[in-house]
Amino acid sequence: MCGIVGYVGKSKAAPIILEGLKRLEYRGYDSAGVAVLEDDAFTVAKKRGRVDELTKSTRAQTLTGSCGIGHTRWATHGGVTDANAHPHVSSDGKIALIHNGVIENFAAIRKFLLSKDYSFKSETDTEVLCNLIAYHFAKEPESTTGGSRLLESVRRTLSHVEGTYGICVLCVDCPRELIAARQGSPLILGVGKKELVIASDVAALVSRTQNVVYLNDGELVAINDDEFEISTLDQADVSPVIDQVTWTIEDSELGENPHYMLKEIFEQPEALENAMRGRFSADGSTSVFGGLNISVQDLRGMGRLMICACGTALHAGMVTEYLVERFARLPVECDHASEFRYRNTPLFAKTLFFVFSQSGETIDTLAAMREAQRKGFQVLAINNGVGSTIAREANGGIYQHAGPEIGVASTKAFTSQLIIGAMLALHLGRIRDMSFRDGTEIVSALKGVPDLVRATLKQAAHIKAIAQKYAGFNDMLFLGRLELFPIALEGALKLKEISYIHAEAYPAAEMKHGPIALINEECPSVFLVPQNEIFNKVVSSMQEIKARGGPIIAITTSDAELPEGLADDVITIPACHEAVLPIVATIPLQLFSYYVAVERGCDVDKPRNLAKSVTVE
Repeated sequence: MCGIVGYVGKSKAAPIILEGLKRLEYRGYDSAGVAVLEDDAFTVAKKRGRVDELTKSTRAQTLTGSCGIGHTRWATHGGVTDANAHPHVSSDGKIALIHNGVIENFAAIRKFLLSKDYSFKSETDTEVLCNLIAYHFAKEPESTTGGSRLLESVRRTLSHVEGTYGICVLCVDCPRELIAARQGSPLILGVGKKELVIASDVAALVSRTQNVVYLNDGELVAINDDEFEISTLDQADVSPVIDQVTWTIEDSELGENPHYMLKEIFEQPEALENAMRGRFSADGSTSVFGGLNISVQDLRGMGRLMICACGTALHAGMVTEYLVERFARLPVECDHASEFRYRNTPLFAKTLFFVFSQSGETIDTLAAMREAQRKGFQVLAINNGVGSTIAREANGGIYQHAGPEIGVASTKAFTSQLIIGAMLALHLGRIRDMSFRDGTEIVSALKGVPDLVRATLKQAAHIKAIAQKYAGFNDMLFLGRLELFPIALEGALKLKEISYIHAEAYPAAEMKHGPIALINEECPSVFLVPQNEIFNKVVSSMQEIKARGGPIIAITTSDAELPEGLADDVITIPACHEAVLPIVATIPLQLFSYYVAVERGCDVDKPRNLAKSVTVE
């Protein structure tokens, strides 16, 4: 989590940093702060709350220096207070620091520093790191390796640290120097004209430059005026690779939309088209991927797939599990990435791993990928973060090309993963035993998805009216079967995330095995009930709810005929192929959650306690 921006250049640093922090606020919005080096001293402005509050403060408006750092916080160690906001300044006033991550051995370091007369104003692990750098800077008045004194002090400090970090460091004695380092938390260097910007996400950089360098774990960058050098913790030089960001700042603008979430819901037809572009065979019978880095023979020889992911991405993986088993007849297991590396999971030799991560920086998913690779398995990634850590460390993979997603609650990145999962199931099916005819049928269905989504989005006003009707309830159930059970999970998650309504999801048939005890007139149920081979089974579950007085919202397909009066409210989506049904069924759930949250007066784009990219355990 947390947003980091550092700047060294010819312009005033504070406005550039504050603009960058505003674009990173989805990574954390408990507090914000900025420190600028002016007249051989730090001027610090920091404030509990949103970046806008910091920007309006008199202190932030008076900053004039051209070298500074800024931070928007998602709290880990210590409460949400002004004192715990970043940047932190060492007790001797020499070092200023911002940090994303968790220092696991901070308590032992703090105890050591207290014995050396360093003092603390906050409860954070970050201030401990700041004071430790100050300690080493004071202890070693000259560099012993030919590098800068500040760089060597940071390097020495990090050799004592356990945990994860993305940091930016300034020193009053080194007025044009900024040191940044990463281990487990992303950092990207933007290379502009006579200026350098360091940030935790490209969203903070693209207004200044499209040229970026993605730092790897264990690397440090030393910025001095408009020059930079990259090295490792063990002092090896690194030759930088400058990449081009493929999207512009306009792509991440809100425009005339009231919220990013609504904007991104309505961007889904284009995002789905981008995910499919150029990825079908000339004969229209299968999907093709250029970055899997695995031969057809080896892919066909795999006996099992393992999918690791977290949150919304895990739900996309669960849908993919169903579709791969259905169309490719290949066993698939989905696991929470956060649990995988701590379990002693029996793994079969011919297993291919997939990790799903929208940002490509999810720390639990990254750790699961590294664990699988450590055990000798090939890991492919499905993610939206070009240049992300997962994208660079995976053995191959598939980019989503969904464009920037700013709303904390994922929408277009989720459906983009769903369509890639369906294309993957098709690809695996065609190299195994799926017929040409079945392949062309699925390809046709996939190509038609954007128009199906557009048709569903036209029901926004109808869905809004239903959402307003149910916005006052505090408990809700979501029910679906087969490939729609993970969509029910996603619907419940969306409602929880942005409206704070307690919501749970179950396979519809599981209701009678316990959860039906929750049913009453104050607990509505949302049923996903398409016309398929178990339509009557789901209808039977609906009748069990109706008999006990539970309100029912039904999301059904246009070819289904629900019994008259069974559902209190009905949302009809186009009839479609089962391979794409999960995508189309997701749209009403997104709109429903959005309009419920708006009706309840919730901050849709920045729900409490959440951040967009989870980069700490």
